[in-house]
Amino acid sequence: MIVDDHVAIAAGVRFWCSQARPPIELIDAEARLANVWTGPGAKADVVILDLELMPKTPAFGELSRLVDHGRRVIVYSQHTDSRTVLKCVNLGALAYLTKTEGQEHLVPAIQAAANGKPYTAPSLGGVLITDDDPGRPRISRREAEVLRAWFASSSKELVAARLNISVKTVDTHIERVRVKYANVGRPARTKSELVTRALHDGLITLDELDE
Repeated sequence: MIVDDHVAIAAGVRFWCSQARPPIELIDAEARLANVWTGPGAKADVVILDLELMPKTPAFGELSRLVDHGRRVIVYSQHTDSRTVLKCVNLGALAYLTKTEGQEHLVPAIQAAANGKPYTAPSLGGVLITDDDPGRPRISRREAEVLRAWFASSSKELVAARLNISVKTVDTHIERVRVKYANVGRPARTKSELVTRALHDGLITLDELDE
């Protein structure tokens, strides 16, 4: 379901969704937030939310309410400032896209969100790279390299062979990353939880996972 007060935006997104493989059924809430909670909107897998539904009042409260009720939300907004982007991610949006990021990124973001996975578009990735929010752990380049190799491998032995390091070193890097996430209040006890954290923080992309 899309919640946006610009008819042209909703029409464009509907066309992009119809061209997806498989096609995505889009419901237009016609900028009425109530439609997200009733009728067909209540069963929508993903909510595409425009922040500017009310003049000068970004819908952070509604985003928080949706996330708190287990809804999967993509914020699709004209705002490009880091503060707004990070606030939406921290509130639980699975993706943040600016309205200059069209079909190429919105459709994959919808597909990822439908499976409960985050999506990092270029605008969000740029913000995350320069983010100095203490809520995000500082992962070293080597730690990130080990994580990416581990996510793409069936065993730590394969990671060690690929990177020409010992299995013990692989374990050490992964454990350090877990500790860093735990220290900022975002524990990642399992591999799947760590993948989710890494995707959300832009350490890895869905394309890299697919590869």
